[in-house]
Amino acid sequence: MASTPLTAPAAPAAKRDRTHYLYIAVIIAVALGIAVGFAAPDFAKELKPIGTGFVSLIKMMISPIIFCTIVLGVGSVRKAAKVGKVGGLALGYFIAMSFVALAIGLVVGNIIHPGSGMHLTEAVKGVGHTQAEAAAEGPVDFLLGIIPTTFVSAFTEGQVLQTLLVALLVGFALQAMGRTGEPVLRGVEHIQRLVFRVLGMIMWAAPVGAFGAMAAVIGETGMDALKALATIMLGFYITCFLFIVIVLGTLTKLVAKVSLFQLLKYLGREFLLIVSTSSSESALPRLIAKMEHLGVSRPVVGITVPTGYSFNLDGTMIYLTMASLFIADAMDQPMGIGQQIGLLLFMMVASKGAAGVSGSGIAVLASGLQSHKPALVDGVGLIIGIDRFMSEARAVTNFAGNAVATLLIGTWTGEVDKERVNRVLAGELPFDEKTLLDDEAADAHVDVPGQGGEKELAKA
Repeated sequence: MASTPLTAPAAPAAKRDRTHYLYIAVIIAVALGIAVGFAAPDFAKELKPIGTGFVSLIKMMISPIIFCTIVLGVGSVRKAAKVGKVGGLALGYFIAMSFVALAIGLVVGNIIHPGSGMHLTEAVKGVGHTQAEAAAEGPVDFLLGIIPTTFVSAFTEGQVLQTLLVALLVGFALQAMGRTGEPVLRGVEHIQRLVFRVLGMIMWAAPVGAFGAMAAVIGETGMDALKALATIMLGFYITCFLFIVIVLGTLTKLVAKVSLFQLLKYLGREFLLIVSTSSSESALPRLIAKMEHLGVSRPVVGITVPTGYSFNLDGTMIYLTMASLFIADAMDQPMGIGQQIGLLLFMMVASKGAAGVSGSGIAVLASGLQSHKPALVDGVGLIIGIDRFMSEARAVTNFAGNAVATLLIGTWTGEVDKERVNRVLAGELPFDEKTLLDDEAADAHVDVPGQGGEKELAKA
């Protein structure tokens, strides 16, 4: 009995308070960035490297985190068939949701006709062709691009899919080694803890990065572009909101028996980070840590989250649909339903691998139009002014879709501790912001993934 008071010291509360102030600082920094962008646009543009530098720091950590998570997830599973089941189910779900997102975008785009009344200038015409040249050349190049030049180049070049391939190979090799590979798994586990601790240190630069990123985009865009393109922005935001609330909310409630709004609240700090940086990649490492803390087993998180960042891009699908219709209407070259479907099916394939980096959507849009209706490429420049703001909604929707996908696939495969999910969402088991990792759960995961670790932690 005497040990009871000692198990609840004041230190954890102090840690939570400090991170709470950190994210309040991020909100203040975003507001200041907007104010500076409007008050001194020329100065604000010069602040862009600050935001870029912060996102680069986060991206620096993505490859090692994905590698460690997947190696631990796959390597600690005793049967390869289990990994194949999770991966196959995830890919099937991603394809199905891509079709749903395309359909919603088509319906809304054909109802509001957002591009009516726009005008093209010679300066605008060149932008689309530049973006089309920068995009991927085709599906063959995309598939070959998954193979890294060397074993370590996937880490040095920061390619998510290349890291995924290397991690899967290492994970399956350790799985085949059995007990001989356990010391290696332990070593990777310690590296993962180190990487998450470094990430926690980097997060303290978030307010500075958010200020620079927001000031620069406001300074570059100004009010004129926002007013002129308000229709498509509003339509796109509403469409993303409906997709998240109706489609993802219904699936979450029916399958996982969890309120979507509770899940989104749990991931609130990640959404704030995405909005301030306009990149869902900035929150990828935290999503991995938080979904494991929520109660989804490490193999499911390790396979679903990194794969989803390349193949489950619901927001990008909606964006490509509405932007294509916007450009066609703006150039007085409306497309029939058949043309729309053919173009968007191509874009669905082309977009896979265009992970949540700001600007990737515009390149896929330009390349898709170049392949199917070259005359429309001239109109890509019309949307470039507000692409940064649409990128935020795109990234938020992609992130929400991947969080829900991880929970759903974990539920379907029986790899979720439902009791823990309810306790975490109720606030009874707060997330450790300092380490971004539950040490006790990590130990238990290596021995029996998806079992025991969560329950032992819940008892502690």
